[in-house]
Amino acid sequence: MGSPQPDQQLAITTARTVLGILIQAGIRDLVISPGSRSAPLAYAAAEAEHAGLLKFHVRIDERSAAFMALGLAQSSRTPVAVAATSGTAIGQMLPAVMEANHTATPLLVLSADRPDELHGTGASQSTKQKTLFSDHVRLALNVPAGQQAEMCLGQALLALQGDAHLPGGPVQLNLQFRDPLTPSDNESINNPYWESLTPGTWPLARAEQQAAPAPAGQALAIRRTVVVAGHDAGPQAQEFAHQLGLPLFAEPSSNARFSDHAITHYRPLISVGIEHVERVVLFGRPTLSRPVARLLADPSIASAIWQPAPVAWYEAGRRRETPIGNWQELQEFAGRAPAGWLAAWQELDAQALELRADIDRNTSINGLLVAEAIWEHQPEVLLLGSSNIVRDFDLAARPSDGIAVHANRGLAGIDGTISTALGLAVGSQRRTVAVMGDITFAHDASSLSWTPGEKKPELDVVVYNDGGGAIFSTLEHGAVADSGRYANAVERLFSTPQDFDIQSLAKAYGWEYERADSKEELGSLLGHRGGAALRLIEVCASRDHLRADNQSLNEKIGQLSWPGQ
Repeated sequence: MGSPQPDQQLAITTARTVLGILIQAGIRDLVISPGSRSAPLAYAAAEAEHAGLLKFHVRIDERSAAFMALGLAQSSRTPVAVAATSGTAIGQMLPAVMEANHTATPLLVLSADRPDELHGTGASQSTKQKTLFSDHVRLALNVPAGQQAEMCLGQALLALQGDAHLPGGPVQLNLQFRDPLTPSDNESINNPYWESLTPGTWPLARAEQQAAPAPAGQALAIRRTVVVAGHDAGPQAQEFAHQLGLPLFAEPSSNARFSDHAITHYRPLISVGIEHVERVVLFGRPTLSRPVARLLADPSIASAIWQPAPVAWYEAGRRRETPIGNWQELQEFAGRAPAGWLAAWQELDAQALELRADIDRNTSINGLLVAEAIWEHQPEVLLLGSSNIVRDFDLAARPSDGIAVHANRGLAGIDGTISTALGLAVGSQRRTVAVMGDITFAHDASSLSWTPGEKKPELDVVVYNDGGGAIFSTLEHGAVADSGRYANAVERLFSTPQDFDIQSLAKAYGWEYERADSKEELGSLLGHRGGAALRLIEVCASRDHLRADNQSLNEKIGQLSWPGQ
């Protein structure tokens, strides 16, 4: 092993330089977990916050920290840094980095590391972390111990922002620190380094720089086109459908599900109307349903995707839709709706609502009623957990404007849902509601821990507790379970019911606890928060009839006749 070279600068100096440049670039938030090797970043962050230039948030679990940073970045539309010590701490961030990769979220991982001379020696908490995230980051850079960080930081900031060929996304900056890891004895939190810094402003993302959509021209072909708005499609999808008189199939997290062009029950209605569809225009990423996937894959239906800027969720040439980045060209592809085209879908939607209401009248609570109660309450910020609950909203959320809807649909995982909600609530500084199933809740329950001394955000976590992973009963696994051919294997291996007391967890972590047993009770609780900032609302239900009810509803809606036939 070679002897270490004298450092050109101390670790604390490097840490100050890193945070100072980030502040000057417009980054305001750092999420950090405790650790020794990352101590220079912690002390520098304390100095920067004391100077009013940075806000840091402490999470004891690095996975929670990374997902909180994800929520902060998505709510503020500005990069957020997340820092941790070396070793497994960095590995804990991988799920959030993967999600950030597929959603083009600018997440900057500041991974503290041992210097090179300690690697390969068995030194504690030393591992190969310089390129740990592989293809899931836009760029992985390393700053050797004692070296200048400015050049690497410039590259990192450009990668976070993205360009005309590659969208922004997560970046890793690996910072190797040698001892000493603490400030010198004559330094304090009032460090003069910060006095000369001027905070910057992060530039708008490329998608936000797009010009306003142009009105539709008069000489357009008449076509039976539908607009599909997947995750993060944005209001442009609704604007496009409105301009051309087209029906809109919008997922709840598309943030395009408003106006009477949005067809609430589009998912089961696709089978009724697919033979009448000539063309499909896709905005955003479709994530929720097999009927939409079949619609987009139908070789007899021409399809296009609105893509004015590069996206992260698919590779060029790997989808059948024609990418179009010009609004007028997209209008010409879609054409105008013929007379009665939108009205036919609206009529079917009204009939589907009546059929669904028949099922809802037979129970005091189910996932659809929970979705209705929360959607009708109009929370300012709403996070939908993956699995069944987001699909309940997809079927029950009537067209409505004014709700900022988020969901971790990049990889549709249940990881870090509570942590993401905390980040959204802190970043938006608005009242936030997060709703999730019991398994999703259990997966991230330790993130309920809140750091004393930090201001609590206003967050309601609604847990729909039906005793296990109900979504699997609506898939082909439900048929296997019904057959009895594998005994109780489906229940144990897929539904995975857990025996835990949510009320006791709420008390243990210092959250207020409420319980709702009906749609009306849930609506009342949401309307009367009291003085608690952090609140858990448990909704207890049964999944015994979920598969049968789901099949019955789909069959009844699928038997509807196209209007006029």
